[in-house]
Amino acid sequence: MEILRVFNNNVVLAKNGSGDDVILTGRGLGFQAKPGQKVDDSKVVRTFVPADGRDPDHLAQMLSDIPPEIIRIVVDAMHEAQLDEREMSSPTLVLALSDHISNAILRNGQGLNVAYPLKGEVRSLYPGEYSRASALLSSINKRLDEPLPEDERTAIALHLVNAGFSSGDLSYTYTMTGIIQQILDVIEHSYGITLDQDSVNVGRFITHLRYLFVRIHEHQQLRHEAEPIEQAIRESYPDARHCALTIASVLELRLGADISEDEIAYLSLHVARVTNQLH
Repeated sequence: MEILRVFNNNVVLAKNGSGDDVILTGRGLGFQAKPGQKVDDSKVVRTFVPADGRDPDHLAQMLSDIPPEIIRIVVDAMHEAQLDEREMSSPTLVLALSDHISNAILRNGQGLNVAYPLKGEVRSLYPGEYSRASALLSSINKRLDEPLPEDERTAIALHLVNAGFSSGDLSYTYTMTGIIQQILDVIEHSYGITLDQDSVNVGRFITHLRYLFVRIHEHQQLRHEAEPIEQAIRESYPDARHCALTIASVLELRLGADISEDEIAYLSLHVARVTNQLH
C-alpha cells in the first residue's frame, strides 16, 4: 500500500492494492513517513474502508484526534460483545464509538456525569441495541482502570441505532427516538389504551417506523405499491386510517417531509394491528 497523506504518527491515508483509499491506524505508522512511501504493514493495527460516500480525509482527521489505544479497546470490545457483521464492518460506527468513549473517559476522570435524555425510551424502543450496548460497555470497562458509569449504555445504544443511517448524525437518531415515542402516545391517546411495548406487534411497528425514517431521510418513500389495498383500508379500518393521518402530520411537522399515501396505508395497517383491530 502507498501512503497518500500522513495525519499524525498513528494515522495515515493510503491507497490499497485495489486502488481504493483506506485509512490505516497503528502506533508509529506515520512517524517520519511521507506521501508516496510504502506502508509499513507490520505497524498497521486497523484498516478503515470509507463507505456511504464518506470523505476519507474527514474520517482520517477525526481518527487522528482519538488515542489509538482507545480505538483498540473499542474494536476488541466490539468483537467480544459479538456485534453483528454490519456493525463490525462500519468504520463510521467504530469512529463514533471510539470518539464517544474517548470523551467519556475524560469526563469520568474529571468527575463529570452526563444525564442522557430519553434513557427510558431508548431502553424500551431499542431493546436489541440496548442489550448489545450493555455487553459492549461491560467489555470496555474490563479494559479500563476507571470503569465508565452504566448510563453510558444509553449513548452507546443510540450509536448502534444510528449505524443504520447514512448521515452519521446522532442528533437525527435522538429526533427519531422522540418522534417514535410521540407516535405511540398518539395511538394511546386516540384509542384510550396503553400499548404493551414488549408485544410482538408493537415491536414490528417500531421496526417499521425505523425503516420509514431511513426512507424519509434518503427521499425513498414507498409510492404506487399499496394502491390496491388503500381503498380496502379506508373502508375496513377508518379509525386506524384517521390515526395514521395524525401520525403522518406529526412526521411532516417534525421532519419537514410530506408522507406518501403508500406510507400512510402501511401506517394504518400497523395501527390496526397494535390496537387489535387486525390479527
